[in-house]
Amino acid sequence: MCLSTVYRDKVSAENIVLSNVTRIECKDGMVILTDLLERQVAIHGQLLMANLIDGLAIIREEG
Repeated sequence: MCLSTVYRDKVSAENIVLSNVTRIECKDGMVILTDLLERQVAIHGQLLMANLIDGLAIIREEG
């Protein structure tokens, strides 16, 4: 199983949005993150990058 950590704008500890992310959906201007325990976080923005080898993704929050 591949789990990722999602960051806001850049990779740094203070920018972590959610860890152990199993699913990322982009829908209607929202990035919806779901973690291993089925918790969800929805952020108005866009997915900038996902590196599944290193287990990280970066999103840009808008508005």
